[in-house]
Amino acid sequence: MAAPLAPDAAGHCAHLSRLRVPGAAHQRAACLDELTTAGTVASGHTDPADWAGLTPKDLSVPSGVPGVQIDGYFPDTSTTNTNHGWNHDAQFVVRLPDRWNGGLVVAGTPGNREQYANDRAIADWVLARGYAYAATDKGNTGVAFHRDGRRPGDAVAEWNTRLTQLTRAARAVVAQRYHRPPARTLATGMSNGGYLVRWQLENHPELYDGGVDWEGTLWRADGPNLFTSLPSALRHYPAYAAGGPDAGRAREALHRAGFPAGSEFLWPFHHQVYWDLTQRLYREEFDPAFDGATEAGTPYCAPGSGPGCDADYVYADRPADVHRAVGRVELTGRIGKPLITIHGTLDVLLPIGEDSDVYARMVREAGRGALHRYYRIEDGTHTDSLVDAFPDRLRPLLPCHRSSFAALEDWLAEGDRPPAGHTVARPEGPAPRTCSPPATSARRRRPAPLRTPLSPARSPPVP
Repeated sequence: MAAPLAPDAAGHCAHLSRLRVPGAAHQRAACLDELTTAGTVASGHTDPADWAGLTPKDLSVPSGVPGVQIDGYFPDTSTTNTNHGWNHDAQFVVRLPDRWNGGLVVAGTPGNREQYANDRAIADWVLARGYAYAATDKGNTGVAFHRDGRRPGDAVAEWNTRLTQLTRAARAVVAQRYHRPPARTLATGMSNGGYLVRWQLENHPELYDGGVDWEGTLWRADGPNLFTSLPSALRHYPAYAAGGPDAGRAREALHRAGFPAGSEFLWPFHHQVYWDLTQRLYREEFDPAFDGATEAGTPYCAPGSGPGCDADYVYADRPADVHRAVGRVELTGRIGKPLITIHGTLDVLLPIGEDSDVYARMVREAGRGALHRYYRIEDGTHTDSLVDAFPDRLRPLLPCHRSSFAALEDWLAEGDRPPAGHTVARPEGPAPRTCSPPATSARRRRPAPLRTPLSPARSPPVP
């Protein structure tokens, strides 16, 4: 069990009190025997609610990673994040393992989750490989995230600002802890976190060496975006679910909207859990005038049931200022550092044909195709926890994320370019727990050190 030690204990956490996160309004550092969730769940240095439902239930948890964890927040005016009883947004976590490989991994969270959301899917694994790790809550959380900011689009725009802020601060803390800056800084994340990776490599490539984008959200002022696919699902799914003479036409309409043939078994869950809520919350963020004084629409309203029903939303018909609001956060494809994108072919929250297929084309059209590798993961869906419910029909994307991360390491360290983008076929049998492609090599189980690793006894004093 991990346990916080005295702030300036001798040994691996000496001079802990001298670590300072630049720009933080508040921080709290702890010396832990275990930085992964194998220890942080018990010690209170993570929150399982943040990452619930994102990974398969039998995901193994590495252990044996002692080091320093710093929790805190940057100045902010919104209060949606209640972790630690702080009721303060722009919260972050920075983890600094004793045995450091010289690298730093930074991440934003999927959905509107808080800063520990990636702990099981990403942080545990990269910490066990020797990376320092930092994550942000993106500056606003929960179903009321759209209240943040003064104008439409402000809340999502803040996500980008907060990851940039955290990356700069985390690089400085790494230099304090290890007496030298990171030799490599990598960005990664899933869903909204994947969007952040894309945006950062387009707008701040100087901060990063590369990134892995796990089914990032696509924002484009002219579409496609969430608002060009989700309303179609809300309009047509009820007729499909009801059966009868209109069911076939409804199914075809869903296919035309981007929801792939063969994904029908996933539609009931997404209709109940994701489609309506996602459409209403994000539409409120970018187009609050659509439903007047009503906040975030009317839950599960039927098409044609009255004004302001999101099932009747037509993005192309909305005023120019709505498109401008989306344009403030849109992607261009002009990445400046190597990027690997993975996306499941059975994603029915962010349909692949309306998202990563389009983004890959944008990168090519921007003349940055040599910096991008795109792998379509056959039978992957948006949330890996659904693999537990459909083990014979789905595969988890998490092994493919790890394989892609290892491929990025080889690309950067050895110059081994990953294979050209392609669809990664699903092996026969139950849900596979490995994903050999797109890794370029199996010769390394752990990454070669980017710098000579530091043992606890050799950790330099913090200046």
